[in-house]
Amino acid sequence: MIIKQAYQHFCKAVERRYGLREALSMARIVFEDAFGITNFERKDELSRTQSKRLEEIIRRLTDDNEPVQYILEQADFYGLKFKVSPSVLIPRPETEELVYWILEQAKLEGYNKVLKVLDIGTGSGCIPVTLAYKNSALEVHATDISTEALVIAKQNASLNKVNVQYFENDILEQEHWDDFEYYDYIISNPPYIPYEEEHLMPLNVKAYEPHQALFVPNESPLIFYETIARFARQQLNDKGRIFFETNEFNAEKVAQMLERNNFRNVELKQDLSGKDRMVTGVK
Repeated sequence: MIIKQAYQHFCKAVERRYGLREALSMARIVFEDAFGITNFERKDELSRTQSKRLEEIIRRLTDDNEPVQYILEQADFYGLKFKVSPSVLIPRPETEELVYWILEQAKLEGYNKVLKVLDIGTGSGCIPVTLAYKNSALEVHATDISTEALVIAKQNASLNKVNVQYFENDILEQEHWDDFEYYDYIISNPPYIPYEEEHLMPLNVKAYEPHQALFVPNESPLIFYETIARFARQQLNDKGRIFFETNEFNAEKVAQMLERNNFRNVELKQDLSGKDRMVTGVK
């Protein structure tokens, strides 16, 4: 099958489940990342191996509803490539906006000194790796409760040739907080979906992405935000900043919680869709 026909075949097969827009997006990812093909009008043939691989990808997308990033074992984030597996969440575009905000803030506040940064619940490491890649003046640390996630995160630091110091830690265990250094920025995109809302999640998310990184107890949906805010009061340097990614439904509650914890200059920021998705405050 020639490349043009293979591309059309993929789009048609995937469109039935995901819709045309998503099918076109997946087609670009698959042909570029799996086969190194950027011109989808080419008339030369896919190899037998490539054709077999394409059919396998289509099957896993349509029959198994598996995320394309897990099938290809990589994801794009902020112009960089990241290894991913079901041990880590797939990096989202909204998190790119958080990283951009942090980098812009670092430009304003970081002149004449190195800023020390900690990312809590790092997953794939997309936040700390990107920060280190884009601003070499940042000293970047990251932590996660998952050993498997940290293996992936370390691979991504190596893949993108940056230095990030990783630590395995459960941030909810306050007795270990004194093991951390002091930081200028503390960042987190923590779990925030109550288990009672699991049935509302897309099938390919709840079936494949790590529940530990998604869900929180029904009775305490802000448990990670509240705990990390207390941790930040202890481990932030004077005038240090905390940054959170949130969803649109809890952003205002997170901002109010920071104010109750004596953070000042608390600011809500909207994403490109106009939804409240990010919060910052100053110790």
